[in-house]
Amino acid sequence: MIAYLLRRVPSAIAVLFAASVLIFLLLRLVPGDPATTLAGPDASPATIAAIRHQLGLDRSMPAQYVSWLKGVLTGDLGRSYLIGGQIADLIGRGLTNTLVLTLSALLLAVVVSVSLSVSAVLWERKWLNAVVAVFNTVAVAVPAFVTSVLLVLVFAVLVPVLPAGGIPPDGYLAHLDITVQYLLLPSICLALPVTAGLTRFLTESLRTELGRPYVLTARALGIPHRRIVTRGALRNALPTMLTVLGIQTGQLLGGAVLVEAAFAWPGIGELIEQGISRRDYPVVQALLLFSVTVFVILQLTTDVVHAYLDPRIRIGGRA
Repeated sequence: MIAYLLRRVPSAIAVLFAASVLIFLLLRLVPGDPATTLAGPDASPATIAAIRHQLGLDRSMPAQYVSWLKGVLTGDLGRSYLIGGQIADLIGRGLTNTLVLTLSALLLAVVVSVSLSVSAVLWERKWLNAVVAVFNTVAVAVPAFVTSVLLVLVFAVLVPVLPAGGIPPDGYLAHLDITVQYLLLPSICLALPVTAGLTRFLTESLRTELGRPYVLTARALGIPHRRIVTRGALRNALPTMLTVLGIQTGQLLGGAVLVEAAFAWPGIGELIEQGISRRDYPVVQALLLFSVTVFVILQLTTDVVHAYLDPRIRIGGRA
């Protein structure tokens, strides 16, 4: 397993390096100048030039990239131009809120998708299959910003039983019932498309497993259908589901930007929006590279777990 992991690490490092170069270059193509924004509309050219020199924006592109990359590798992300404060502190505060929301949505998506998939396979009913198919289609087709508005209108305006946005005022652990109320609407909104993807994939995987020879043998031995599904088919479908789950987790992080904006959730998504709107290069660079790093780590972890559950992958990789 360690040898398999070591074979995957160089490609992950190459992806991160390429991403850092692209992120650095693409941000420089965005119209606007942070020095001009920081100086104000009435600043003189000399003042703007002095600010550009102070921020290091008057140096060449390669020099700026090397300086930024050196800071990333040493853990010094620098200060924000316009938002204010150390970038590491800003990311730390936003990351806590984003992780709480993302993990809640991921847990909800896994529980609902496994329940729906197993139910659809255990009880082959036309109405149940139709309900699952309609749910999958609607959950994927309706954008997150539409779902968020509908959820707020229904559960925070028409039937005011849940808060419309924000985070628990006393922290997540002070009152767990209050925390659940604040998390419920944004978690549902974020989890819906992921739940649909996982449900569709897992349902088809379970049906494929039920057609394999070991299932026919188990049925001939008189093993109950429920046990075949939960103990045999589900276990064999999990390795490939983990790969899909890793991809869907990356989509969760991407979808969190819209959901956080809709529910006034002060996480990484809100920080990205502030950095882009204010042309705060260091903040946006650090956040984008952090997002890519998380996605690469998730994919690497998923592949390792998949290889652990399915030895054929390790054997094939060695060959």
